[in-house]
Amino acid sequence: MDLTTNYLGLRLAHPLMPGASPLADSLDTVKKLEDAGAAAIVLRSLFEEQITRERDGLVHQMEVTSASSAEALSYFPAADEFTFGPTDYLEQIRKIKAAVKVPVIASLNGTTSEGWLSYAKTIQDAGADALELNVYFIATNPKETGADVERRTVEILKAVKKAVTIPVAVKLSPFFSSLPHFAGQLDQAGADGLVLFNRFYQPDIDVEALEAVPSLHLSDSSELLLRLHWLAIVCGQVKASLAATGGVHTGVDAVKAVMAGASAVQIVSRLLEDGPERLLTIYQGMKHWMEEHDYESLDQMRGSMSLRKSPNAAAFERGNYMKVLRSWTVNA
Repeated sequence: MDLTTNYLGLRLAHPLMPGASPLADSLDTVKKLEDAGAAAIVLRSLFEEQITRERDGLVHQMEVTSASSAEALSYFPAADEFTFGPTDYLEQIRKIKAAVKVPVIASLNGTTSEGWLSYAKTIQDAGADALELNVYFIATNPKETGADVERRTVEILKAVKKAVTIPVAVKLSPFFSSLPHFAGQLDQAGADGLVLFNRFYQPDIDVEALEAVPSLHLSDSSELLLRLHWLAIVCGQVKASLAATGGVHTGVDAVKAVMAGASAVQIVSRLLEDGPERLLTIYQGMKHWMEEHDYESLDQMRGSMSLRKSPNAAAFERGNYMKVLRSWTVNA
């Protein structure tokens, strides 16, 4: 059985890999991930704010004055709260490259097209085989249009593509009004891959302290449904390879992601809960399912359940919507 896949122009033994997370913070864990069969290693994101602080030499000044003269900066974590600063991040890439044989994918997280993007070239020089851009942005300005938000992301991608020669993927949120159109824009701008989706960490409210508090919940398999929906729609409409991230906890979950159109499947929550060894279990589950159902290769399965297989995708989606609403009956 051939489980090889092509993601970002990288030929991988299979589609399963850890997603951007603390999993790559420790070399010991990274080696365990490789031993468990990880097809690639994805590092956690380095944030725009970290790079600009170090670049401008403002880390100390901002921490001293943020509470009094720069209120907005007080919302960001202090420098020592990050696992890696920009310099440490580059060193971690070098260490991981020396420790494993699989491709290493770095990650940048930002919202503007400023000079921090030149850091992408530094990441490439440190040995990263590919780069994932996580453009995490919450639109709060009522004067800013959806087109403005999309344009900013495209500009970031173009700036990075000018700076590097390694493949670049864009990690998206599901909250664009026309995701297929936006995916097409990114495809035309040179994206080598699209990762669906990042997770917005929505704060809770402490009603006693009267303040917003961070709230983190690991995923479960139910979150995969949103990814399957849009993978199936975007599959076949772009040249960029697709990756699923969020909600993959079992081998069957991975099968579903590939059937919807994914060339790569990133796993985080289940590995954080159960350890790197769980990756092998998920791989074995996926392979066992394919053997039982007489699949000879991943290529044979990829995209088999995408909407491009439907002659009228819009009607198909509308019909499913009506069927779901009619499926529930109220007991008298």
